[in-house]
Amino acid sequence: MAMAVAHEQQQRAVATTSPPPPLLRVLDTTLVPPSPSFGPVPQERSLPLTFFDLIWLRLPPVERLFLYRLAPDADVPAILTNLKDALSHAIRAFYPLVGRLRLTPGTSDRYELHYRPGDGVAFTVAEYDGGADGVDGLATDEPREAARMAPLVPSLPAGGDVLALQATLLLPARRGLAIGVAVHHAAVDGASSTHFLHTWAAAARARTVVPPVIDRSLLPDAFFQAASTTNEMELVEMPAGQLLATFTLSKDAVQRVKGVVATVAARRGVAPPRCTSLVATLGFVWSCYQRAKEAPSSTALTASTSGDDNRTCLLFPVDHRARMKPPLPDKYLGNCVGPAFALARKDELAAGGAGGLLSACAAIAAGIDEAVSGVGTASMDTWADRAKEVAGAMSVLSVAGSPRFRVYELDLGFGRPAKVDMVSVARTGAVAVAESRRGAGGMEVGVSLPPDGLGRFRTCFADAVAGLHAQS
Repeated sequence: MAMAVAHEQQQRAVATTSPPPPLLRVLDTTLVPPSPSFGPVPQERSLPLTFFDLIWLRLPPVERLFLYRLAPDADVPAILTNLKDALSHAIRAFYPLVGRLRLTPGTSDRYELHYRPGDGVAFTVAEYDGGADGVDGLATDEPREAARMAPLVPSLPAGGDVLALQATLLLPARRGLAIGVAVHHAAVDGASSTHFLHTWAAAARARTVVPPVIDRSLLPDAFFQAASTTNEMELVEMPAGQLLATFTLSKDAVQRVKGVVATVAARRGVAPPRCTSLVATLGFVWSCYQRAKEAPSSTALTASTSGDDNRTCLLFPVDHRARMKPPLPDKYLGNCVGPAFALARKDELAAGGAGGLLSACAAIAAGIDEAVSGVGTASMDTWADRAKEVAGAMSVLSVAGSPRFRVYELDLGFGRPAKVDMVSVARTGAVAVAESRRGAGGMEVGVSLPPDGLGRFRTCFADAVAGLHAQS
């Protein structure tokens, strides 16, 4: 429940003024069931929610947007038909995502994913007039209005649905296609949800489908607990005026961060932190974020603040499949992530330069070490209390996504995406991380802030990149 508390804290700091009506025209909404053409349809089944699932029970859905450029001679009706057929194939293997969250019959505090024959996934086809620049105006790193992108992602239908998909043709000339995905985090974590998406893509290209492992008996009984909350998901409006932009660290820049951290640690006579590419990227972004937040005349950024403590926290997920005893299969379907808490002094992060990078990366590496050492021990029971303590004492910035999800490899039969965004960070205040579409080894970070905050962050990010070159 640690991440739930932090996200709820962030959401309270976000304005909820509704954006103007979008220029979206729904053409069709279909309930796509698992197709018997691809094998036997599963019978009625239920999967109990585990400790890892319940953390996310009340949080808003994760919203991803994949933007594609279509060839001038693309057969759009054939593309849409193939997407639906492939979806029927994929969800036969991932049948729990076709089901619904509900209270386990005969209980008042236990939840399950319940599937029954006849259930299906809502698949919407729409057109969107986002302006003369069409897909090019959306598939960019430059700041875009989050409210302009939100209509391209579907809402989860009422009644406990955990997955919805939308294919939106982008005007003019239908030269772009947006695939919007909304998924309830209590059903699956990022590794499982992107496994489903890659399975859908494989089916769309007539490739071999790799099924997930659907077996809750792999987890000890201790991981099946009663929930202390309802399954009413929080609805968070898209903040008016919120912008979403992407910032890229090249492979060279990531390596420079690692070098700077190692050099300053040696100069100070301390052991360097284990600085992976992800640690280096998160440390760099966290330092820039805090420096922008502490800039003169700055208004509050989206990370919420409480109290006068000089500490701040970066909260990010760690996958524990390989660390369970015994380990869970890599393709286990469900949630198996826990929170890592990186704590650092605001003034040290905001100082920037080599010292700020060392402070950030050392705190992140220490947070990972602490998170993985507690897996399978009683310390997991303290996650919720730890999160409440952190949220009440300091500002918190959360991280979503992972470069391991390979979102830029999602080829649904008409090429790889031109751009991928996690639109939901505009609602939660998190930063989103993915692999760079511009080459191996780089990282993309999606940041959503009001215009003034995003302007300061852009300046701090550019200055910090220039500083990496100056220090080499």
